[in-house]
Order: sequence, then C-alpha cells, then structure tokens
Amino acid sequence: MALLRIYETPDPMLRQISTPVETVDDELRALIKDMFETMYEAPGIGLAAVQVGVPKRLLVMDLQEPSDPADENSPPVKLPRVFINPEIVSHSDSEVPYTEGCLSVPDQYAEVMRPDHVRARWLDEHGKSHEEDLDDLLAICLQHEMDHLEGVLFIDHLSKLKRDMVLKKLAKARKERGSRAA
Repeated sequence: MALLRIYETPDPMLRQISTPVETVDDELRALIKDMFETMYEAPGIGLAAVQVGVPKRLLVMDLQEPSDPADENSPPVKLPRVFINPEIVSHSDSEVPYTEGCLSVPDQYAEVMRPDHVRARWLDEHGKSHEEDLDDLLAICLQHEMDHLEGVLFIDHLSKLKRDMVLKKLAKARKERGSRAA
C-alpha cells in the first residue's frame, strides 16, 4: 500500500469529470486500499479517486461510527465503504445544513445545504451491485464525494462572497505554512 498525493484547489485535476470504472479488478482494489490509507492518514472520512489524480468514478468513505450508536463514548468502529460508479436514484425534497470540509480544501469549513436522504446505487469492490436508502451524515458525505466526480467542490455551493472568503483563508494558511517550512 502507498500514500497518494491529495490534489488541492485550485489544481485543474479537481475540475475533471470522472469517467466510469469499466472493470473491477485487482488493480482497482489496490487503488482502493491506497485511497483508504491516504484518507486515514490525512485524516478524512471520504475521498474520491480524482482527488488523488485518478479521474474515475470511485470513492471511499469511513464515517468511523461509534460501535454503540446510543453511547457516544464507545470506541469508533471502522465501517469502510467503497462506491464504484455511484448514482443517486432519488433524494428527499428537504435539505439540511451541514458544515463541510474537504481534504482538497484543507482546514476550511463552511455550511452547505444538501438533501438529508438519498437512494443510491453503486458497485462495491467485488463488483456486487447495491441499492440502498442512505440518510444523515452518510447521505451528506456521499453527495459531497460524488460532487468530486463531476469536478465540483463543496465551496462551489457557497455564495461568491463566502467562497472568496474561504479561498482567501486557504491562501493565507498556505503562505504561513510555506514561511514556517523555509
């Protein structure tokens, strides 16, 4: 397994529209393992293949759910999920605000409105087809990661004023990191 480079905005790679995965094979499964390792190291809860320079319709997620949802103090259980060629079949009419962040827009967060319930269809890492109702954070995260497959970042859902503020903060943080590294 290997850590992969996570592309950051404004890299044009992030604006590419991803193409469908044609074959679920060992090469794809190796990429999936590398994506999980990269996501955990970052750390994040979701990662689309295009974020690591592979414009394919593939994403991984692990929401680190508590082992006992009733007990917030219980240790998290890894529930890694792989979505190959995901599609949203339907979604709720109601939208909820959620404060999102992104590994490609590091350390920046903003509130985005999204449907709180979706019905999705996808293949897993074994090529098995799934169709399932997803809600809450899983639905939000899936929509966020699927946006990457269309060349869309969460900041694109913001007003121009808010997006410009996030990008200014990001530029300032990069400049400060660069001066500390020198």
